[in-house]
Amino acid sequence: MFARTRFALVGCALLLIAGLLTAQPAPIQLPKNDPPPQKIDPPPSRDAIAARVNGQPILELAVYRGMSVVPPERRAETRKEVLNFLIDNTVVDQYLTQLKIPVEEKEIEEHLERVKKEAVAQKKDFKQLMDSLMITETELRTELTSALRWDKFILQQGTDDKLKPYFQANVEMFNGSMMQARHVLIPASADANAKILAIKKKIDDEVSQAIAKVPATADAITREKERAKALEQVFSKAAVEYSTCPSKEKGGDLSYFPRVGKMVEPFARAAYALKPFQMSNPVTTEFGVHLILSVDYKPGKEVKFEDVKPFVQEVYGERLREAVLSQYKEKAKIEIMPIK
Repeated sequence: MFARTRFALVGCALLLIAGLLTAQPAPIQLPKNDPPPQKIDPPPSRDAIAARVNGQPILELAVYRGMSVVPPERRAETRKEVLNFLIDNTVVDQYLTQLKIPVEEKEIEEHLERVKKEAVAQKKDFKQLMDSLMITETELRTELTSALRWDKFILQQGTDDKLKPYFQANVEMFNGSMMQARHVLIPASADANAKILAIKKKIDDEVSQAIAKVPATADAITREKERAKALEQVFSKAAVEYSTCPSKEKGGDLSYFPRVGKMVEPFARAAYALKPFQMSNPVTTEFGVHLILSVDYKPGKEVKFEDVKPFVQEVYGERLREAVLSQYKEKAKIEIMPIK
């Protein structure tokens, strides 16, 4: 249910460049009882193709680069997510190419020079850096072109007359509001919604039984406190029993999270629509089907559009990206190649 890292369209390779141009941390001393680092597979050949989008190849090497920031023990499970991200990038860039958004060679050169100057400033050899990242200058230029094309698209679409109403309608996204929630996650299936509703009814029934034990003379505040306490306890037990999310070990507790940036949008939208100690109906995301329990809510501070405009523009851009993908990804011919 966690949102994907906000990769820029410039791609995973440039993220790695940015990371390598910063100061290197001191070596981590592993405790003696820790297992030795896992062996990392060698990079694939340059002609290995991971997928094609409308005939355009995505190299296996690009997937490998994207996984290089992930611990070796998690690379197998992360590969699908990295590949899907690269496929999404390609779909979006193909759409923007059709719009004929121009990117001048001068702009690409300017950005490339910035990267080179930063490498010099950090006392790193640019060519060696590129070799270590297994990316050619031609490939880097292609990535830069895609990134600049996307930036121009956002500037064209994200004008103030669109951003201001979006900000006003979604202030919780930008004012620092936080909420705590628990959830039960089950895999998507034809009867997943029915299973979630059955879990919800089971929780409601057990909470009703607990409330029935509260003395009839108790006031409304006391009864509500007991209901909230029983609901959280019963829900936590259900998460341990039924959920497939690692959070099940903590009774489905996701701690506090903001309205945007931490959780995928369908989950965050549904969670923030709840009042404390209210359960949701089934919520479907790319991870499966959820039952959400709101536990606490911390309202944000008053903010002005001018103070958070860059953040509004970023979120608006994400929504545009989602809209493009929802309209064009299903129409695209996507071929996933078998792993060799």
